[in-house]
Amino acid sequence: MMFFGDLPSPASIFSTYATIAGSVMMIKPMAQIIPQQVQNYIVSRIKSLFGCRSSTLTLIINDMNGTGTNGMRTINELYSAFQDYLSSNISPDASKLKMTRDPKNKKVNLYLSEGEVVSDIYQGVELKISYVAGRKKSTDVEDGEEDEFTINSECLLLSFDKKHRDLVLNSYVPYVESKAKVINDERRILKMHSYSSLSRYWESVNFEHPSTFDTLAMNEELKRSVLGDLDRFIKRKNFYKRVGKAWKRGYLLYGPPGTGKSSLVAAIANYLKFDIYDLQLASVKGDADLRRMLLTTRNSSILVVEDIDCSVDLPTRLQPAPKTRGAPKGSAPLTLSGLLNCIDGLWSSCGNERIIIFTTNNKERLDPALLRPGRMDMHIYMGHCGFDGFKTLAANYLGLSHDNDDTHHLYPEIKHLIDGQVLTPAQVAEELMKNEDADAALEGLVRVLKRKRSETEKCDDESMKKIKKLVEGEMRV
Repeated sequence: MMFFGDLPSPASIFSTYATIAGSVMMIKPMAQIIPQQVQNYIVSRIKSLFGCRSSTLTLIINDMNGTGTNGMRTINELYSAFQDYLSSNISPDASKLKMTRDPKNKKVNLYLSEGEVVSDIYQGVELKISYVAGRKKSTDVEDGEEDEFTINSECLLLSFDKKHRDLVLNSYVPYVESKAKVINDERRILKMHSYSSLSRYWESVNFEHPSTFDTLAMNEELKRSVLGDLDRFIKRKNFYKRVGKAWKRGYLLYGPPGTGKSSLVAAIANYLKFDIYDLQLASVKGDADLRRMLLTTRNSSILVVEDIDCSVDLPTRLQPAPKTRGAPKGSAPLTLSGLLNCIDGLWSSCGNERIIIFTTNNKERLDPALLRPGRMDMHIYMGHCGFDGFKTLAANYLGLSHDNDDTHHLYPEIKHLIDGQVLTPAQVAEELMKNEDADAALEGLVRVLKRKRSETEKCDDESMKKIKKLVEGEMRV
């Protein structure tokens, strides 16, 4: 039995109330400066202490994978798929969104911003997805030295009832990926990527090169051969898996400057809808750095090494790299074997649907190891402009028909003059651009072709005279 004498006095009650109220008034302004993520964590810990376990499961989808101490970061394609999917499901009630403009069709695309939440219903299950962004420090250890740098970090939070975990992982996630692929194909923006040694990441710009196989000044038979090879490559995913080969294809483009090697690379990218990664070997510090760079490239992409014969001198086992004064102790330079392992060895299997393209003006200067079958599967000679290439350029620049050999009265003469190594496609295009009138432009081209052939024949005659003199001199001896 409790007596009234055991109850606290009114003064004690008011004193305790004042203390609690004062504490609340002090904590309230402090709570406003604490990040929401920290508040959520504190609340969840308090609930766990009192036995209040939440029935909600939250999955974190980071924008990058593998952010370890070595700084190696690979793109999380699941994050990209959810971003594309969410961009078409944003609520009209959203108050803050990120906006970009599609340069291809000038359409505005909207993406989640910090604090915005998208609700989705899948097979009767409610899911909530929110976006979180931040910055964090990371370190890269190379040649025994640590280098600290700041990286941007983004993630999506996918929340749902725990009892639907299997449905979400096994059905909803594949559904989002399939929808994202359709959305991405419809508004696909090709990118040109170049590696930044400062950020240790591929930086990109929109790739809007207009070159296509229709506009390419190239021998028609060779063009059909390249298109057929690309089509077979794209359709043979199961074939490559069955025979135990990495799903990749290598092309060597060689020929004089101005013959359309870069234009062919652009045409392949536009035809396949593949991004381009421009690899500058001169900026690669070593084999480890090259592996790190290639591991962060996306699937369905083209890796291009232009002018490989003059990009960098790659040391081999027979010709080791010269020692450089002041080089860090234990540093390993980029080697030919390191490059070959990345394009044909075990490292080449770390990705699917990849195309590797080397270009060179001098094929004979390349190490034979680079040309071995299985590394460069198709060697494509980009030579001087033939009549097929000329007709394509005349259609592009002058609007003339490409179908007939007698479209213009000067075509028969041009067909005769252009045969052989006379002008490159770039030189022909330069002549056709000088006048918008077809007659005047073609007449100018005929004059240039005649002059070039005359110069070539004169050089040939002089060469023959020198050879004849040498032979006659040897006969006298």
